[in-house]
Amino acid sequence: MSVDHFSTATALLSALRAKEVSAVELARMYIQRIEDLDGALNAIPVRTFDRALAQAAAADAQLAAGEAAPLLGLPMTLKESCMVEGLPQTAGIEAFKGYVPAADGDLPSRTFNAGAGLLGKTNIPVALGDWQADSPVYGRTNNPWDLSRTPGGSTGGGGAALAAGLTPLELGSDIGGSIRVPAAYCGVWGHRPTETVIPRSGAFPMADAPNALFLMAVQGPLARSAVDLELYFDVLAGPEVGEDAGWRLDLPSSRAETLDGFRIGVVREIGEIRPSSQMLGRLDALAGFLSDCGAHVEEVNLPFDPMPFMQEYVKLLVVLTSLGQPEEDRQAAAAEMRSQGDWQSLAMADGM
Repeated sequence: MSVDHFSTATALLSALRAKEVSAVELARMYIQRIEDLDGALNAIPVRTFDRALAQAAAADAQLAAGEAAPLLGLPMTLKESCMVEGLPQTAGIEAFKGYVPAADGDLPSRTFNAGAGLLGKTNIPVALGDWQADSPVYGRTNNPWDLSRTPGGSTGGGGAALAAGLTPLELGSDIGGSIRVPAAYCGVWGHRPTETVIPRSGAFPMADAPNALFLMAVQGPLARSAVDLELYFDVLAGPEVGEDAGWRLDLPSSRAETLDGFRIGVVREIGEIRPSSQMLGRLDALAGFLSDCGAHVEEVNLPFDPMPFMQEYVKLLVVLTSLGQPEEDRQAAAAEMRSQGDWQSLAMADGM
């Protein structure tokens, strides 16, 4: 086989089109990998192996007939909180253990229409509200680099699955870091898109729940390369249902394909936030790597105080993530905001 578990999605698709590997072989490769490693990780608690193999067989038939689609034959995972017909969508909430959507959400539908098969759904924290992935529904997901540590959250299962070679692509969601934190903790790539570029519906909160469409909340791709992010972004991008009349996307091509000549500023401290010496060491190592790649790197200071912006952001986050909660909980959140002046004491779970 010309590819392996850590091959990029782009490389896997190239191998499929060149008939160097079949979709069924890829599905079996990842299924075996999940069975071998996911016991310790618990990254993919909802498994759909029979479905993945059936979709792979159908993809092989399409490829043999000369058909094409952006993700045709690629097995992958989706975050548990997104809507997939017939599969759990609990968002880690024990009271929702019996909730099963009757239809696919917009983004799973686009993913499947693009030819991808589904290996399973990945783990999350309760109500997607934490920088880890642990819930009474599915238990705890561990970081494949160190099983004693968290993979981040709330797309923690997806980040862990990518880092461990259990999947080549993942659909995540983000309001306060739920794509970006797992990508950072697990050493993979994630993209939090601009609002309205990719539909926000079809994920937790459930489609038939009040306030089902959050401001600030987005869905987006995670992958093992920047090229794969672009590949999946192009599949996902589009208007929200009912908002297509004025929707238009015109993204220019990347300005460059290498770092040579780029100017990069390194910010070592942000306001009151002072990283640990270990974190600063890693930042310096990254700066050195970028410099070796040809970029012009220099240490800079922010020309403004970011703390007031952070305080306003946290206030918005508290308001949005308390929508639909019992009145006493909302009042408690409001009282907390009034009584605390330090943004750090307001910081809460990332939610989404």
